[in-house]
Amino acid sequence: MTSSAELEVQLLRSMMRIRLVEETLASLYGDQEMRTPTHFSIGQEAPAVGVCRALRLDDVIYSGHRCHAHYLAKGGSLVGMVGELYGKEIGCAKGRGGSVHLHDPKAGIIASSAILGQTMAAAVGSAWAFSMESSSRMAVSFFGDGAVEEGIFHECLNFAAVKKVPVLFVCENNLYSTHTALEVRQPVSVQIYERVRSYTVPSKQVDGNDVFAVYQAAQEAVEWCRNGNGPFFLECMTYRWREHVGPLWDYDKGYRSKAEVDEWIARCPIQRATNRLLSRGLCTSEELEKWRDEAKQEIDYAVALAKSSPFPVVDGMLDGTY
Repeated sequence: MTSSAELEVQLLRSMMRIRLVEETLASLYGDQEMRTPTHFSIGQEAPAVGVCRALRLDDVIYSGHRCHAHYLAKGGSLVGMVGELYGKEIGCAKGRGGSVHLHDPKAGIIASSAILGQTMAAAVGSAWAFSMESSSRMAVSFFGDGAVEEGIFHECLNFAAVKKVPVLFVCENNLYSTHTALEVRQPVSVQIYERVRSYTVPSKQVDGNDVFAVYQAAQEAVEWCRNGNGPFFLECMTYRWREHVGPLWDYDKGYRSKAEVDEWIARCPIQRATNRLLSRGLCTSEELEKWRDEAKQEIDYAVALAKSSPFPVVDGMLDGTY
């Protein structure tokens, strides 16, 4: 059994690894060897890590367009992800899906999609199947605050509540849908997690930049779902640092200010977790540097392998299509 100290170290290291992977890929994106549109999770690693650490290997997750962190946190192959971004045959979708279509069934990562809200229904379907089989497995759907404005969100909440299926809905509320702020899209008098309760679905809002708070809330939610009580909803308040799609900074685009971005950077989930572990003597500066070096070696190897690997052959262009 993992001790509390070991768990906290694992949570921090997982976030550090995801951040380094994405920052490395963002720095290489300008080389134009990665031609897929990509949505980075830099700044909002804690929800993915906190939730996925509370799951079992045989639990399944579904994601949307900003899926890198979920994929890595659940145990997806790093080589498979990097290869996919480079469009190579070793990619997890054999170079055919790109950044927004990551999957690794062995790790319980079933699908991600850029169609807003699409995979919510698939997650509910998986959870319904688990329920019908009297299995203790469960499903998780990750999505952003923009997806709650889609009709499928309400259909899925309603169905999940009626059928009492073991699905955890995780809303990563980063306050923007592309370039449009939350307050001009949704009523400010009531928050998302509060509206969900109208479907009799229990819900909770958590600081999405505190990985330990996310993990604790996820544990409670997972226990609720796994014990046959039906769905649960978590709203994780967080923030993306980079542009909606792409590796750049976009505070000069007019929809948010640099001061706002800087304010959220000061709440960095990794720095907060690092400070906590250092103050409690659970790690040292030397260990932090060692963990960064190990993660850097891993991503550098994955990038080198992806670059040197072949593209899919033309004869197999239609493989996997239906």
